[in-house]
Parts: sequence; structure tokens; C-alpha cells
Amino acid sequence: MAGLWVGAAALVGAGRRGRRLPQPLMRSSAVWTLKHVPHYSREHLMVSRSLYTAGYDSNEKTFDKILIANRGEIACRVIKTCKKMGIKTVAIHSDVDASSVHVKMADEAVCVGPAPTSKSYLNMDAIMEAIKKTRAQAVHPGYGFLSENKEFAKCLAAEDVIFIGPDTHAIQAMGDKIESKLLAKKAKVNTIPGFDGVVKDADEAVRIAREIGYPVMIKASAGGGGKGMRIAWDDEETRDGFRFSSQEAASSFGDDRLLIEKFIDNPRHIEIQVLGDKHGNALWLNERECSIQRRNQKVVEEAPSIFLDSETRRAMGEQAVALAKAVKYSSAGTVEFLVDSKKNFYFLEMNTRLQVEHPVTECITGLDLVQEMIRVAKGYPLRHKQADIPINGWAVECRVYAEDPYKSFGLPSVGRLSQYQEPIHLPGVRVDSGIQPGSDISIYYDPMISKLITYGSDRTEALKRMEDALDNYVIRGKNKYINTKFLSDVYPDGHKLTEIERNQLLAIASSLFVAFQLRAQHFQEHENSRVPIIQPQVANWQLSVKLHDEVHTVVASNSGPTFSSYLVSQQVEVDGSKLNVTSTWNLASPLLSVSVDGTPRTVQVNVLMIYFEGSYKVHILTKLAAELNKYMLEKAAEDTSSILRSPMPGVVVTVSVKPGDMVAEGQEICVIEAMKMQNSMTAGKTGKVKSVRCKAGDTVGEGDLLVELE
Repeated sequence: MAGLWVGAAALVGAGRRGRRLPQPLMRSSAVWTLKHVPHYSREHLMVSRSLYTAGYDSNEKTFDKILIANRGEIACRVIKTCKKMGIKTVAIHSDVDASSVHVKMADEAVCVGPAPTSKSYLNMDAIMEAIKKTRAQAVHPGYGFLSENKEFAKCLAAEDVIFIGPDTHAIQAMGDKIESKLLAKKAKVNTIPGFDGVVKDADEAVRIAREIGYPVMIKASAGGGGKGMRIAWDDEETRDGFRFSSQEAASSFGDDRLLIEKFIDNPRHIEIQVLGDKHGNALWLNERECSIQRRNQKVVEEAPSIFLDSETRRAMGEQAVALAKAVKYSSAGTVEFLVDSKKNFYFLEMNTRLQVEHPVTECITGLDLVQEMIRVAKGYPLRHKQADIPINGWAVECRVYAEDPYKSFGLPSVGRLSQYQEPIHLPGVRVDSGIQPGSDISIYYDPMISKLITYGSDRTEALKRMEDALDNYVIRGKNKYINTKFLSDVYPDGHKLTEIERNQLLAIASSLFVAFQLRAQHFQEHENSRVPIIQPQVANWQLSVKLHDEVHTVVASNSGPTFSSYLVSQQVEVDGSKLNVTSTWNLASPLLSVSVDGTPRTVQVNVLMIYFEGSYKVHILTKLAAELNKYMLEKAAEDTSSILRSPMPGVVVTVSVKPGDMVAEGQEICVIEAMKMQNSMTAGKTGKVKSVRCKAGDTVGEGDLLVELE
């Protein structure tokens, strides 16, 4: 079952081969979603309210028109600030993004090519033509794509178009991880031990790794966002890591150069937001904690960090500003550090762009970083001094990914969204997204589809608001739902319900089952029905409910003889424990308020999955159906050891075998790229290749046969 998952389901740190937490799915006749926040009915808003307090001076002239060289949520985010500043916007898009939200929000839109990023969002010629056509005065690159491409910035400068970001010198110096590390050393910034040159090939990578000492981090010199990064614990992993990292780096950044440095096991990833202008001023805007990651990609961020004290914060901030001034940095940027258990910190890299996680900084400082970038690009000096930068409250961000947590935790999940509701009715909640009901999640782009941010007076309040917001975030589509399962490194035994929570889960699920049955009976008995079916009234519903591998006996007693959309109470007995469940039972609503013995809960009604502080498959049958179910034959599982099917839609990058080849169990058969990540497909057993059903460049769907063994 595919799905969407949020940053809360994440691996803390980046330890060796983090074990996955598989959640086997049971057959089910009905599934629903359980949460605990009040019911609401509200139309989807494409862009939610902000959680920053920055003012806009209408007399401060900047640009008349800005082109946003990006897509999705970050394009929407930039357009939002431009509108508040009275600036007209131009969106670019690929042909498959023609109906996307950022295109609808912009004043103008230009198609720059087909779906592949190399032919659209990385197509500098097409983007430059769009700039000329629309007469945009400036370009905001967002993050990713061309945001740290010095050649793009040079092209803009040649056409007298302003690049809303740092100058080309800073992009080149800080965008190259090798050069930036040398400059950091010169600026007396703490750095990680490693090889300061470019790694030529896999053999040299192995030699360098041995000299540094395992484990090592292999990463793209021009990379970022977790792309082109691998942790290697031995020679074999170093060779594989070199190959995959160089391929991903070339695909994502057009630059396959790699570097190797010592991997610091279980560090904290803490970064400093900096802001500089063209007049020599630079500030540090406090830190963001980004330690919760998977595949070296951040998924949960917060500001400030619970780990830092004021002295360490100041030292990190001052070093970050020293580095920014060393390259005459003039825009918003981020200096990333690794921090060990003794609060020693080491320079990791500098991102010369707006970060994905910038909203948490905006929440605690009150600044609009996009506005500040636009002001600086126009030539205005910073409006604030270091002493003016506050830490007000606490903010947390969870990234929402279109990935499948049940397939190696994170294989792409594509498809169309049928329902989408953001929880912006709750206090202290912000959602940055670029999707709406009907949006298609494509194989061509990054799997992150939105960011959920909550703000509170302290960390406890911010986290509680995040919990409530996740419970109220409705995302529906073919096999899509919010999943907040943790990896086994965080919760080895998974999320365990208490006996009270388990009984509440079973009581609500059983009540929903009865409500659905009564609604169906209501329509069958309606006088306008072509063939009215009169069924005997059932006072007590005797149910068999299976949760995990345990079967529970449940008796539900409806207070009314028929289905009603008014307030109805049901007495539910779960394994002898009695509970009272009350709701309006408006089954057409995606969110349903339920009270269990006076405790309010929120149910996300979905006939595919039940959520109750997590997701649980619940198999509900009447007592008679449960008895008959014992005679049902189990469907024989397909023997998949001799065949290799694609676990997700994607494009075949390489095929390593041909018919007649002998392969060993675990040997790589082919590589599939989806959502900008490359995935190695391996043999399930030792054998001879009977047939190969794909070739490099083929587009494959989920379940397509790739290779067959004899």
C-alpha cells in the first residue's frame, strides 16, 4: 500500500544501515482514520496564513516583476511575499505542471519544456527566453534546480536581470564543498577532517576512505538536499557509494565531482541562518536543529535548538557571520554545522540560497526572509542590527513526502490527490504547499509536497500543536494517507497503544462500522428505492474485530433504531469493558468529531486505513461473517524469488544483466530513478537470467516485470 508520510516518521541521525520498521498489512473489510481534534468544514486554501510579523513599506520600491525559476511549494511561497509587496510574478512550468498551483497563483506563466528537469526547470536557455518574453526584472530561484548555479547567475547578469541571491563569487566559493571547506579554514571556522580535493575514481575513493578511517561520508561537491550523498562503512560500500553519488550528482546538479570526509556518527545537525547585504553588513538569525533525517535528508526541523546554550549559539553564529563576510555574502544563506555530544561544532557546508526549513526561523524572529532577499537584491541595507534579532517562542516543521513507508521506507508514491485539507483552522499552524485537490504527484520531481509548521510559546506547545495539526491534515488519493510511523532506531517495538487507547480505537472503529451499516440499511429501506429491502432491526451488533494478530469480541448497541445524522450515542463493550461513543456520524465529512466517555477524538473517515495516533489496520466482521470467514481459502502468495518487478514508477537508468547471465542473491540487476533518487534493484536468489524486459531509458510502472530468472 502506497502512502504519504511526514517528517515525524524519521530516523534520528544517520547511523549505519538504519533498520526499517515493517508494518504488515492485514486484509480488511473497512478502515477509518482516528485523531483527536474538533470537526470542521472548510474549503481548501492554496496558501495558508503566515506566522511572521514582518511589515511591508509601500514606499520602498523594489521590482515591478519577478520570475520565479522553480515549482511547487517554494514557488508559491515566493509568490505570496511578492503579492504582499505589490510585485507582479511570472511562473515557469513544465508541460505536466501546466495546471499546478504555482502557475495559477502567478500573474503570468510560461512553459519551459517537457517534464524531465533537464529539459525544463534546468533548461537555462528556455528560462532566459521566458525572462525576455515577460520582461521580468529579477529572478528568484527558490531552492534546488538553478538556485546555486553560478552560470545561471552570470547569464542573468549579462542580460541586466537581477539574481535574487548572492553574487557569483559567493555561489562558486560556497556552492563548491571543496573550496568552501578551504575558505572556512582560512576564516578560522571549525572544519571536519577529510580529503580536501576532488575524488577521481572509485579506486581513489577506497584509498582515501582507508586513510581517513571508516565510516566516511561521500558527497557531491556541488550538491545539497541529501542528493549525491552516501555513508560508507567498508571498501565495497565506498565503491557503490562513489558510483551512485556521482550519478545522482550529475543528474541533480550537472556536476559529478565528489569529496570524502570523516563521518561523525550520531551527531546533531544544527545550522545558522545568516543574512547579508551589499554594504558589508551581516547578521546571524539564530539556529535551526535539523538532526531528524533519513537518507541524509532533513525531515523534521525546529528553532531554536534544545541542545545549544547561549554561549555555543553565539560562537556558532559569529563563525557563520565571519564566513559570510569572508566571501562578501549578500542575501539569505545558511551555514550548516555538525555538533557532537560535547558541543564541539564543525563546519559542514554553506547553502547559498533560501533553505527549505526557513519558516521556523521566520516564526521565532518575525522576519520574512523572502522579503529580505528581495530588498537586499535591490540594494537596500539591512534594517536590523544583531541585537534586534530575538528568539520568540518555538517552531517545528515537518516535511510531508509522497513516499511509501512500507516499501524500504521511502520509495516514491505517485498518483492524484482526491481530497486535500490543510489544518490551518488550528492556532499557530502554517502550511507551505503547492498542491490542491486534483493535483498529480509526479515521478519527475522531488517527493516533498508540503511543509507543516507549528509555532508555540515554548517547545511543549509547539509540539502539541504539531500533533494536533498532523491529526487534522487530510490527504487522500489512490492508496494515499498520512503516515507517522517511526523507524525502528527510534521505536524498536513500534508505537504501542495502552489498553485504554486500544479499547477506544476498537470502540470507535466498531461504532463507525455500525454507522456505515445503518446508513446502507437506511438507503435500502427508503420508500423511493426501486426495490425496498426491509431488514430486521438489530439492537446489538456482535462483532469480531482483528487488530494486529489479536481478535477482540465487541458488542455495539445503537441508541436509535435507524441511521441518523443527528447526535447518536452507542454503547460499546470491548472484551468486557464498556464505553460510550457519541458523534453526529456525518460520514461524508473527512473529519469527524467523536467523544469516547467524554474524551474528544477526531476521526478521519477513510475506508482504507484507520488512524489513532498512528495508522492501524482493523479487520471488522459480524459474528456470522467471522464464522464463515474461517472456511475462506487464503490466496496463495506469488513466488517472487524468480522475478523482479519495479516497486515504484520510474525511469530505468541502467541494466546490468542480459539473458543467460548467472547472478547471485543480492546482486544488482538494474537501477531505477524516481523523484530524483536512484534505487538499486537486486536479485532475490542465485540463478540464471531467463529474460530481461526493460532497457535503459524505459519508463516503468509499479509492478512492471523487469527481469525473470529460470
